[in-house]
Amino acid sequence: MTTRRWILRSAVTLAALATLGAGATSALAENVTLRLGWQKGSVLSVIKARGEFERKLKEKGVDLTWTEFPAGPQMLEGLNVGAIDFGVVGETPPVFAQAAGADLVYAGVEPPAPQAEAILVPKDSPIRSVAELKGKKVALNKGSNVHFLLVRALEKAGLAYSDIEPVFLKPSDARAAFEKGAVDAWVIWDPYYAAAEAQIGARKLVDGTGAAANYNFYIAAKPFATAHGDVLKAVIEVIAEEDHRIAADLDAAADVVAPQIGLPKEVALAALKRYTYDAKFLTAEVVANQQAIADAFAGLKLIPAKLDIASVVWQPAPAVQ
Repeated sequence: MTTRRWILRSAVTLAALATLGAGATSALAENVTLRLGWQKGSVLSVIKARGEFERKLKEKGVDLTWTEFPAGPQMLEGLNVGAIDFGVVGETPPVFAQAAGADLVYAGVEPPAPQAEAILVPKDSPIRSVAELKGKKVALNKGSNVHFLLVRALEKAGLAYSDIEPVFLKPSDARAAFEKGAVDAWVIWDPYYAAAEAQIGARKLVDGTGAAANYNFYIAAKPFATAHGDVLKAVIEVIAEEDHRIAADLDAAADVVAPQIGLPKEVALAALKRYTYDAKFLTAEVVANQQAIADAFAGLKLIPAKLDIASVVWQPAPAVQ
């Protein structure tokens, strides 16, 4: 199906899906607890540290609890087992989670940040292009946002996914393997990307530009979205307000992120500059992009069957006139 047809279909579906937010009212329900998942170095980590997000939602009758996760796939596992209601992840983890039967919805999205993920090689590596990864070991966190970057970068270089040997490792283990020379390349996102550049001289082969949009999605448990659409709408709107403050003062955000991730402030700032900050509800174009990722993974048998992304997109109920 063409992208244009997907956009048209998604636009119709999104309108119909507004009923997922049904029951929302102008005043939030009292005594609602929202359990959030977060990662160090993420947008939510900065928002959490500022404290305004929690204060504003408290004023609306919403209490927050926070659970830390090392990466998106683990966060969505937590959502799937009912440990959290809401989190932020890259574009690939929700595809794998939906394929595994997770009862989730896409609630919001940050603008694309293709420069915040990359394929790296050691500084003294003879590899100078993605095409030269043929037959090589490439480390990545399975199901993370960079999984699609690898698929698309290989495709653009004329290689099949089967032409490389993927080595699935979480970021800390992947860096160790990368430094020891146990893998030939590493596909990774910021701030780990910026740290590898600054600390061990890792060299970028390509980033996501022209290959992968690298959206960050706010994902919610569908039961929570159905029962508390008003809360979810307020959460995305308050995140957008906080996003604008972050974008206006990345230096202050780096002061928060640097100690969280144990890196110098300049490394944290370099990573923050490659991200984007303006949370919105999903558009048909974003849904079409996500559908293309799901289709690519289904075609490679990385997920067992095709998915319908639009069927799990949440939209706020229209305001009552």
